[in-house]
Amino acid sequence: MLTIGAFARASRLSPKALRLYDELGLLTPVRVDPHSGYRYYAPAQLERARLVAWLRRLGMPLARIREVCGLAPAAAARAVAAYWAQVETEVAARRDLAAFLVDQLERKDATMTEHHDPTAPLTLRCAARTDRGLVRPANQDAAHAGPRLLAVADGYGPGGGPAATAAVEALKALEGEEDQEAGADDLLAVLEEAARRAHRAAPSADDSTGSTLTAVLRSGARLALLHVGDSRAYVLRDSGLIRLTHDHTLVQSLVDEGRLTPEEAQSHPQRALLSRSLDGGTDFAPDLQLLDARPGERYLLCTDGLTAVVPPEAIRAALAGAATPHEAVADLVRLAHEAGAPDNVGCVVADVVEEAAAA
Repeated sequence: MLTIGAFARASRLSPKALRLYDELGLLTPVRVDPHSGYRYYAPAQLERARLVAWLRRLGMPLARIREVCGLAPAAAARAVAAYWAQVETEVAARRDLAAFLVDQLERKDATMTEHHDPTAPLTLRCAARTDRGLVRPANQDAAHAGPRLLAVADGYGPGGGPAATAAVEALKALEGEEDQEAGADDLLAVLEEAARRAHRAAPSADDSTGSTLTAVLRSGARLALLHVGDSRAYVLRDSGLIRLTHDHTLVQSLVDEGRLTPEEAQSHPQRALLSRSLDGGTDFAPDLQLLDARPGERYLLCTDGLTAVVPPEAIRAALAGAATPHEAVADLVRLAHEAGAPDNVGCVVADVVEEAAAA
């Protein structure tokens, strides 16, 4: 048998860690001296101890390490792979969030542009387009682009087209006179309540009919973003193309948990199964966030008929290369067609401009 000190050196675990793992039942010594309380370990325990040490270096929680250590080697290997896929997904999400936050914070101390007056009123120069695609018999996407409101919706089920149209129509009343002094909470609340009315009016979930909804409401330089489902919102800035929304799908939850890789998710047979939507029969649980807009930014709202077949780098290039929002939506639909357009395509592109420039 090995003393705790010798076992610690051989396993590259500290005596303090070994005592903790003993208390947790993760690595129990074969003998404890009844008088001194000194722990002794068998050489055969080194393999398990080294596995624990390696898993701790990966950052795996102790409860999950206990599960892995109780598995056969092949199953343990799959569990480690799943854990690491989850870590990579979380790191990628945090990286994107960090890039967005850095960009937001840096802009608070910088002038918007060399010639921009921070008090100048802003508006949106925008365009919307939907397309049936090359496979689907009908178009179930809806889109709206106005100086105050942007929205896309992707209907599903036998009444999907009317559901998507109704969701967008429910928000159009917000295009009225804007309050330049609207507070952040008020702006988000107004958008959320309009979307909640659309959710209540949606067909029952028993009909397997509903819609996604991604919408932006502007007041001055503030943008309220609401999102339910797997349509998406992006912003193109000097720092690049930033995705602003997170898909509400079963497959995305499996990716988040590390049970699927992003590559596997792209071909998963249930990749279109939503975990949240406007369906009239489930709780309304949208994602909400507030953004600060500035001249020169270009926003994209789109359905998964675009993002499922056109990679992000191609979307970024199309947005960056188009002279106007009308050209951008046409280019994006063209890219979807070149990729086979197996689904309907809906997209809205909006440029943030000063009102004087828009006129």
